[in-house]
Amino acid sequence: MDYYAGIDVSLEQSSVCVVDGGGKIIREAKVASEPDALIEWFAGFGFPLTRIGLEAGPLSQWLFAAMRKGGLAVELLETRHVRAAFKTMPVKTDRKDARGIAELMRLGWFRPVHCKSMSAQETRALLTTRRLIEAKLRDIELSLRGILRGFGLKVGKTTATTFAGRIKQLVSGHPNLEVIAESLLAVREILLREFRGYERRVRTAARHDERTRLLMTTPGVGPIISLTFFAAIDDPARFEQSKTVGAHYGMTPKKYQSGETEYTGRISKAGDKSVRTALYQAGHIILTRPVKGSKLKSWGLKLSKRVGMEKAKVAVARKLAVIMHRMLVDGTPFDRQLPKQAVAA
Repeated sequence: MDYYAGIDVSLEQSSVCVVDGGGKIIREAKVASEPDALIEWFAGFGFPLTRIGLEAGPLSQWLFAAMRKGGLAVELLETRHVRAAFKTMPVKTDRKDARGIAELMRLGWFRPVHCKSMSAQETRALLTTRRLIEAKLRDIELSLRGILRGFGLKVGKTTATTFAGRIKQLVSGHPNLEVIAESLLAVREILLREFRGYERRVRTAARHDERTRLLMTTPGVGPIISLTFFAAIDDPARFEQSKTVGAHYGMTPKKYQSGETEYTGRISKAGDKSVRTALYQAGHIILTRPVKGSKLKSWGLKLSKRVGMEKAKVAVARKLAVIMHRMLVDGTPFDRQLPKQAVAA
């Protein structure tokens, strides 16, 4: 008899359910959300488990890696598929979610998710922190502009170095505004210092990795875009064909067909948003800035005359995803004439 298990992961305790090959519930429990506790619980079950499923989430990759290392047949499930399967449930509880995941394991109706390596997770954490600090820095500057605008004080165009001086000049003679400006400028100074530090870390990380240096031979691709893309791909071999990478990150149109009705919609926007944003930025640079001798830019500009510049940028971004994956697989730099890489795209 085969046995299957589902784990609904929570911060403190996870709900676990084990079913047999016929769908009968064998055992249910609440187990601490720690790898050792889960491994010990399954070891005490008494029967080998065919598959154990847990939904992808903040703790899931950590638990998955440890449980897989402990010899358990664990699968990491795509969140969208799990949610779609549970839509028919009138009542949602952790216990029922664990039962549902166990049933998905039994039926085989799931799509496994790649568990990223520790180095890829660390790179993503570095990029996420940099992006967060950049966003807060921008919020502080926009807030200062908005506060002063209410008093008729217009900041106008400034640079990173002239911003603080311009603010101090405007609030001079306004005691309350001087206090507010001094406080916010002090916060901005700390954020600016930390942001510049993360900029250096990102560029150093990109320079010291052979694969990101390879990706940076592509027009429009710098340290941020190359690190974002490579950290998301992690293992190029997990994609059997390069042409599926664009669809994996939501760069291909949705399609609906039923009976006599058939239409093609906008891009699906599935997968990692940060990768999609980075690829779009690269496409924007290629089509709007001087890039010499690239057939990719020529193709994108020709397409823009037919479908518009915005759609052309998305199309170039999708083609870039395919080409950059092929570069990682083959270990070859970007070819501006795109003979083999264009075939993959």
